[in-house]
Amino acid sequence: MFDRYIGIDYSGAETPTSSLKGLRVYMADRDSGATEVQPPPSPRKYCTRKGIAEWLVEIFPEDISTIAGIDHAFSFPLRYFEVHHLPPDWNEFLDDFQRHWPTDGDHIYVDFIRDGIHGNGLDRLGNGRWRRLTEERSSAKSVFHFDVPGSVAKSSNSGIPWLRYIRRHAGKSVHFWPFDGWEVPLNQSMIAEVYPALWSRGFPREGRTSDQHDAYSVAQWLKKADRDGSLGDYFCPNISWQEQMVAGVEGWIL
Repeated sequence: MFDRYIGIDYSGAETPTSSLKGLRVYMADRDSGATEVQPPPSPRKYCTRKGIAEWLVEIFPEDISTIAGIDHAFSFPLRYFEVHHLPPDWNEFLDDFQRHWPTDGDHIYVDFIRDGIHGNGLDRLGNGRWRRLTEERSSAKSVFHFDVPGSVAKSSNSGIPWLRYIRRHAGKSVHFWPFDGWEVPLNQSMIAEVYPALWSRGFPREGRTSDQHDAYSVAQWLKKADRDGSLGDYFCPNISWQEQMVAGVEGWIL
């Protein structure tokens, strides 16, 4: 289904323009295994969140069908929409969230908004007891669990505004799964939420750091599943149509 496979191990540390050791990107293609993608030449040694978003916007429109997996939540539990009186619409969620949590600002830390210094995050808080269906199914932590080992809250709160950026700038060249539909059109690039812990133990570490290995495992698993013909099955998980409706708002881990 695809010609190029990208795995991104995300980090919500510091600011969108900070060079982050924990932010890693690996890419594979039809002919070669996953190798690390280095940031453009600059004084920065590592990738930045802003740089990755801009890079994805550049490559998605290329005539090379690409699938990218990012390990942070793409949306929130349905309870969040209900409590904050939001329509069950992902595009409106992206706009509303970015207005309250503008973590795509060059000098904005997630904690600036948590502490009330910037934005209006106090009007868009969640509860650690609220879980998405996909988190219950995969035993992933709640997207609202901050400051605990294995938490994706900071990554998600820093990454969601960049999904909005990619959606606005890459346009119809990329399919956001499952929000744009569970089935992915042939020859179209796509982006999906992933959970590297589901796959990383299946690949030898080979000297990579944990962040590198997570990104590598995502890219390598996507290629492997596409090559053996099983990837398309994962686009249609075995859930009821009612659960599909909910997951179409909350998102789903591939």
